[in-house]
Amino acid sequence: MTESDKEIILSSGEAGDDVQKSIVVPIDEDMDTVKSDAPNTVDELAMELATIKQSAKKIAIIGSRNLPITHQQMIETLATALVMQGNTIITSGGSSGTNAAAIRGAMKANPDKLSVVLPQTIGQQPSDVQDQLIGVPNIIEHADRAMMTLADASRICNREIIDECNQLICFLSHTSKTLHNAVQYAEEGHKVITVFYLD
Repeated sequence: MTESDKEIILSSGEAGDDVQKSIVVPIDEDMDTVKSDAPNTVDELAMELATIKQSAKKIAIIGSRNLPITHQQMIETLATALVMQGNTIITSGGSSGTNAAAIRGAMKANPDKLSVVLPQTIGQQPSDVQDQLIGVPNIIEHADRAMMTLADASRICNREIIDECNQLICFLSHTSKTLHNAVQYAEEGHKVITVFYLD
């Protein structure tokens, strides 16, 4: 038995039986040392706990456009409640689905607590989205992405929204690649994440 092994003696427990069995358990010499590239999970958990305890947070709400009306009503109610608690909602434009419901809910409670980040410009949005954004005081446009495809601009937009938030709430299906990528990006940024799967 080497120094890096540990011997554990186990008794059989039967009366009159003096037979003992030994098990050699290898012990990694570096078991109690922390590698320099290992993630500091204690710090990450402390940071997440501090975020959860904050009285007012920046909460990003993003998700699928294809939602039944009952889910949209739930998101709208959630956004209203979060703003009434003093939080700021960050989302993107959308005539239907998650983003639209988040906008409606936040606008009911306090328009100043809503920030809408567009993937491109207001002029590039469909007319129904432009109509919905009337009265929203905090809209961020990106004319520099005007020549991009909407899909590429939306991916960048999601990352920008996540960078600005403390917490992400995402409504998606298991097949939503763009939204899964957004959630992964939020995980890498150590954001507090709540994911609702729709399927």
